[in-house]
Amino acid sequence: MGEVRGNVIVGQSGGPTAVINSSLVGVFKTAKDRGAKKVYGMLHGIQGLLEEKVVDLADHIKNDLDIELLKRTPSSYLGSCRYKLPEIHEDQQIYKKIFEILDKLEIEYFFYIGGNDSMDTIKKLSDYSILNGSKIRFMGVPKTIDNDLAATDHTPGYGSAAKYIGAITKEVIRDGLVYGQQSVTLLEIMGRNAGWLTGAAVLAKCEDCEGPDMIFLPEIVFDVDDFMRKVAELHQKKKSVVVAISEGVKVADGRYVCELTDNIDYVDAFISS
Repeated sequence: MGEVRGNVIVGQSGGPTAVINSSLVGVFKTAKDRGAKKVYGMLHGIQGLLEEKVVDLADHIKNDLDIELLKRTPSSYLGSCRYKLPEIHEDQQIYKKIFEILDKLEIEYFFYIGGNDSMDTIKKLSDYSILNGSKIRFMGVPKTIDNDLAATDHTPGYGSAAKYIGAITKEVIRDGLVYGQQSVTLLEIMGRNAGWLTGAAVLAKCEDCEGPDMIFLPEIVFDVDDFMRKVAELHQKKKSVVVAISEGVKVADGRYVCELTDNIDYVDAFISS
């Protein structure tokens, strides 16, 4: 980003992380250092922008102490959303509305902090901008605890989430040791199609903890019968079995394990697509 002559707008989308506000501070501080007149924040992402819910971040981030505090504050300061923009050819009116709002705010740079679904939003806005000759620059800021953004080695949010998974796995393993009866504890871990977070459960393994008994990643087909057999074998050796399993594991025919039941009432806009 070179010298900024107009205004900047930034939003946060998708799941919060322990460090997502550090990225927000980075956008704000860099934009101000490069000469931006105003740096606006979208309240609740693109959905809030459509409702013209924006704030001037300078009214909230007033000094270096505010910057340092916000950098260390977890969760999404601006709020988040799960809002899927339609394809451009399906509904151009929503894009016209967004760009009318951006033009009214005299936006030169648009930043969106998020994961894959947020990058989908940025790409659609960028494509529409190119098609219509807009000079607004659209940029995605990487964020996802799943660590699955293309062309990135690791994403802000993964490290802190991985540490949490390792710690809670160890705590669950310790809890299971106190009971006399046989038990199986399933730790369902986020990461729809990427096993980085589930794999982090192995961090529980150390000199005072043997770690989870089994780890199942979404990249590998899940066999229900094989799983039951392995649990039975483990119960011959120990009473408590702890399993780290991704929310996105699938059986051989491509169905998610959760689809083996009929009790699914809701999926969000991105999953249902």
